[in-house]
Amino acid sequence: MSVRIGLIGAGRMGQVFAHHLAYSVVEADLVAVADLDATLAQDAAARFGAEVGYADYHELLARVDIDAVVIVTPTNTHPEVIIAAAQAGKHIFSEKPLALTLAACETAIAAVEAAGVKFQLGFMRRFDPGYVMAKKQIEAGVIGKPVMFKSVGRDPMRTSLEFARRENSGGLIADMGVHDFDLARWLMGSEIERVSTEGGCLVYPELEGVGDIDNAVINLKFENGSIGNIDVSRNAVYGYDIRTEILGSEGGLMIGKMQETPVLVMTRAGISHDTVPYFMQRFGEAYAAEIRDFVSCIVDDLEPSATGKDGWAATAIGIAATLSLDEGRPVYLNELK
Repeated sequence: MSVRIGLIGAGRMGQVFAHHLAYSVVEADLVAVADLDATLAQDAAARFGAEVGYADYHELLARVDIDAVVIVTPTNTHPEVIIAAAQAGKHIFSEKPLALTLAACETAIAAVEAAGVKFQLGFMRRFDPGYVMAKKQIEAGVIGKPVMFKSVGRDPMRTSLEFARRENSGGLIADMGVHDFDLARWLMGSEIERVSTEGGCLVYPELEGVGDIDNAVINLKFENGSIGNIDVSRNAVYGYDIRTEILGSEGGLMIGKMQETPVLVMTRAGISHDTVPYFMQRFGEAYAAEIRDFVSCIVDDLEPSATGKDGWAATAIGIAATLSLDEGRPVYLNELK
């Protein structure tokens, strides 16, 4: 079976997914591309072997020969595109986050459920070999009961000021932290009860003008009593730094590394090695694996592992953590309900 797929959003990340749909997933057939920038859509279609590029994604959704869509549009547009795709009867893969508000999350989830289509959210770290292995070790009881979670998410540069605006991306905590929030729930096997955030504009003061920050630390209390900590940063000038540690009652796990290639340079000056430059070098295979999983779920009629409810939960944690930053107090997740 070949799953005929339309790509909505042909920017930087859209082209990453177009590449995997065109070259990495045998069962997928990239049929059409849509983007508000018609030239960008047409160029991407030509580059990755799709039939046509559209300026209006509704034209793509109107095609009865398209089975599924991959949505890689700006964050604040995810709900409206998901709803339109569900109403058109298409299976849906959407980049994270699901939405910027819980109400929008719930509306999108309701549309998916009403249409009876499959929906997968782009939590690609769940498909990274290191995180997959860690999850298996936890489930096998190798480290006993997980009791402490620590995650580091640091970008080597700040994002654009326009993207940093909360109304566009949700800001540092909601946008960057969303992966860490999902990992915390997934690896620890518990929902989060309470968050407490400290953060500020410590390196890029211009972010304050658009309502964002560049560094934050978020402490977590899980419903099962476990504890955790996440730090997110936009100024890891030394490289793309993504690491996670799980401490259990009988041992621990460390996931991720700073070194990209297995080479140490040893001279009189000391020993040095390279670092991971950015997200594609670190998670390129994970992006391909999550798309393979989505297509397999359609072909084999399985339920995706990263669902809309997971997206709702990660968004809720991000909203609570941002509220904690703004109000200078711990925030319980049940305050949002």
